[in-house]
Parts: sequence; C-alpha cells; structure tokens
Amino acid sequence: MTTIITAPTAPTVPVQGSDLRFPVRRIFCIGRNYADHAREMGATADTANPMFFCKPADAVVTDGADLPYPSVTSDLHHEVEMVVALKAGGSDIAPADAAGLIWGYGVGLDLTRRDLQAQAKAKGAPWDVAKGFDHSAPVSALRAAETGVPGPETEITLRINGDVRQRATLGDMLLDVPHIIAALSKLFELKAGDLIFTGTPAGVSALQRGDRYEAELVGFATLSGKVI
Repeated sequence: MTTIITAPTAPTVPVQGSDLRFPVRRIFCIGRNYADHAREMGATADTANPMFFCKPADAVVTDGADLPYPSVTSDLHHEVEMVVALKAGGSDIAPADAAGLIWGYGVGLDLTRRDLQAQAKAKGAPWDVAKGFDHSAPVSALRAAETGVPGPETEITLRINGDVRQRATLGDMLLDVPHIIAALSKLFELKAGDLIFTGTPAGVSALQRGDRYEAELVGFATLSGKVI
C-alpha cells in the first residue's frame, strides 16, 4: 500500500533480555483501582463501574530517555503502575480467559497534568489534555509472562531522588488483572499490542525539573529516568 504521506513509525517498548521490541497499538488506563489513592483524590472507587481512559500509543517514553516537562502545566504528578502487555485480545472476555492473552509485564508512570485535570473536573469536561499528552507514559522494558507472573504479594514502588513516594502490593488493587481485562473488553475490542496501566496506589505528588525517578515492580521490572 502506498500512502500519500510517510506513514508514522509504530511506537515500541523494549523486551528484557532481547533485541526484539513490543509494538504498541493502544494504551488503556484504569482510574481509582487502589482505595487509598481514590481517598487521597477525594473520590470513591466503584468496582462495578470501573473508570477507564486512554493515552496515545506514541506517549510512551522508553530506553531511559529523558522526560520533558510538559507544556501548559505547573503541577505534573507521577502515578506508578504495573503495566500489562497483550499478545491477543477480543471482546466480552471472561476473567478466566484473560491470562492467556497476556504477553508480559512491566512498570510505568501514568503522568498527569493535575492542574488541568482539576480545571476539567470543575467544568465537567473530559480529562484528555490532563492525561493523554506527549511523553505521558514512561514504560520499562517488558518481562515475558512465560518467565514469571506477578502475584498479590508483589510490591510496586516509586522513588523520587532516592526517597520513596509510593509503595503498595498488587493485592491492594480493587480489580485484579483478569477482571480489569474483562471489564475493559466490554467497552473496547482488545488486540495484540495493547498496553494496560493497572492503577496507582496513594502517594501521588508533583515532579519538578531535574527530578530523578526510579519505579520498580519488584522482581520483575524497573524504570528510571530524569525530568528535564
């Protein structure tokens, strides 16, 4: 097929222990999936009606690249999250079938222009500009599920300039990964190449220019970088 302009290069994420890369089709995120984070945001978690939003695929930041501080904000917040990468998909997926769709796991940051989000909330407007901006989804190298699967006891942490800002175990998630995939597949047809950010624990706060961050899904993935 010949296109009338040069086709954009598909975003990719590195794979642990390999020169191969994982192509990104879409990025889905779930909000309010840790009760303590919902409380700190003055919100109530509703597991019967989980809240999803999207980021553009090319929002990924990989391979230790610097993170540019975004425009039109003075309140950039970090949200550390486990990331799930899909090798297959579908619609109306049963929780029992979800594990077979997962290619691997990583750790990422769901970055938020919190001031713009607050303005949107006050107006009852969409959050797109607060969540789906350029470079808003730093992601680690992915670890293949065939080499290990994170469990409820697996810890997720975020350090900023060496200080712990966020820490929790995956068992604190209100919806586990199979139920996230099942709920999401009722709203979208999931496909190979999709990334799912699975929610953040309490402790979200501001990032400043010059800050160094280190996120870890303990025993599975690490992500580090600098805000410039």
